[in-house]
Amino acid sequence: MLKIANYVRAQSLEEAYTLGQKRSSVILGGMLWLKMENRSVQTAIDLCDLGLDKIEEQEDCFSIGAMVSLRALEIHPGLQELTQGAMAEALKHIVGVQFRNVATIGGSLYGRFGFSDVLTLFQVLDAKVELYHHGIMEMDDFAKLPRSTRDLLVRVLVPKGERKVCYLSQRNTSTDFPVLACAVSQVGGVYTCAVGARPGAAVVFTDDEGLLKGGVTGESAEAFGAYVAGQAAFGSNMRGSAEYRKKICAVLVRRCLMQMEGV
Repeated sequence: MLKIANYVRAQSLEEAYTLGQKRSSVILGGMLWLKMENRSVQTAIDLCDLGLDKIEEQEDCFSIGAMVSLRALEIHPGLQELTQGAMAEALKHIVGVQFRNVATIGGSLYGRFGFSDVLTLFQVLDAKVELYHHGIMEMDDFAKLPRSTRDLLVRVLVPKGERKVCYLSQRNTSTDFPVLACAVSQVGGVYTCAVGARPGAAVVFTDDEGLLKGGVTGESAEAFGAYVAGQAAFGSNMRGSAEYRKKICAVLVRRCLMQMEGV
């Protein structure tokens, strides 16, 4: 059971950040995971009055507030066009629509959960996060911050521009956590791949070996898939073994590349 002593609707980012520095405080998102914890919280900080529930299209990027729901991301026309439907594909399997109506991008990213479809996709979009204290930083750098870091995620910035993207995952059942998640993007001939649910948090790989420099074919896609599977570290849990994940990784990377390039 989650026990909350004090509930505060923050009226400024500064107030929310200051209150959040105490270890006994917690920032509320959609409260979908938090409410299942067995803990006592001295101060629960609600960000709902700070206007962070909007997706704003700017000249060079999409600015996504931390309180934007996963469902809003899933159905946003601009983000679907930018990612060729990969945004919807990454989100549509997360429990159900009712869940995604409440879950927020801030909570999904700040937790840096190993099972996160959201983090896996955003790792290949050249996205940045804006933190109240640390400022704007690359998604990969943010993902590597110590879990003890107490900051406030304000928004996510996704740059516009020509980009090909594909997202695929393997699940035992359609709404379960992924056994493995894979996202691939291509910008200007440069390929980036993120592998999540290893079951650790998503990690990023690039084509350092030049396996795709001649373009994506069935052979080069298979070679790059084998390369990523050989570089990534996998673990075992109730959803799958490390060996199984390694085999699935090679398959998903190959499929992402071929689907993305229409091979």
